[in-house]
Amino acid sequence: MLSYRHGFHAGNHADVLKHLVEILLLDYLQKKETGLLYIDTHAGAGCYSLDSGFATQNREYDSGIARLKTARDQRLLPQALQRYLVVVEDCCRKETTAAYPGSPMIALQLLRTQDRAALFELHPSDFSLLQQRFYRQAKLAQSDGFTGLRALLPPPSRRALVLIDPPYEDKTDYATLLRCVQDAVKRFAGGVYALWYPLLPSSESRQLEGQLKSIVPGNYLSATLSIRPLTGERGMAGSGMFVINPPWTLRAELESCLPLLAELLGEQGQGQFTLNGVQR
Repeated sequence: MLSYRHGFHAGNHADVLKHLVEILLLDYLQKKETGLLYIDTHAGAGCYSLDSGFATQNREYDSGIARLKTARDQRLLPQALQRYLVVVEDCCRKETTAAYPGSPMIALQLLRTQDRAALFELHPSDFSLLQQRFYRQAKLAQSDGFTGLRALLPPPSRRALVLIDPPYEDKTDYATLLRCVQDAVKRFAGGVYALWYPLLPSSESRQLEGQLKSIVPGNYLSATLSIRPLTGERGMAGSGMFVINPPWTLRAELESCLPLLAELLGEQGQGQFTLNGVQR
């Protein structure tokens, strides 16, 4: 299925959670001088205009990144959220119109000379945009990242952050994700894996967190952010990030951010969050 275009959702509440976690993971991993490999299995277009195109149709960023930017006093935001806003601003500083960075752009903004990146995107239009922007900065492949990931693990440096965030428009993505994670952990148990998923009424979505926990029962951190209660209504009520081999600092950083994100991004005071995990 190639109908999904992330541009419709750029900068929404799910992007805020996903990219906050991405930045915190990269910051921690770069405390060591040894180079790391960043892998994005569903990279999208890399950067999205907020003034034209898909993003203007539903303006989901108005209830996401825009609410953080217009917070009464950004200096009072937790340090992790301040860091997130700075990185987003740095990514888009050279853009001619208002824009929001995708996960590849954020990673490439932060990676050092000793680090490497591999980006997968199957949609031809998004891959073309990705290629135009980043062909000199990363290894690009117009292919299925679920399949392509296998050939990259383990990396020579034995250090990697793998972001897996399929669109889940096809329900088979859930089962494919689980198989992909099982295989990846078997090939490279020491990698850091950040898995994004939507909070939807479907059984596949409701069961995913528990299924992921069964794969790595001993070293994970799971965070969800909901903007409204999960009911039978259509649409995404929130999203989750499941991190395998999380840094020991991540829990405290998210504990400082999630209550405020639930307050600022929730609809009519209905925002909620969860944070749980087992860490060695």
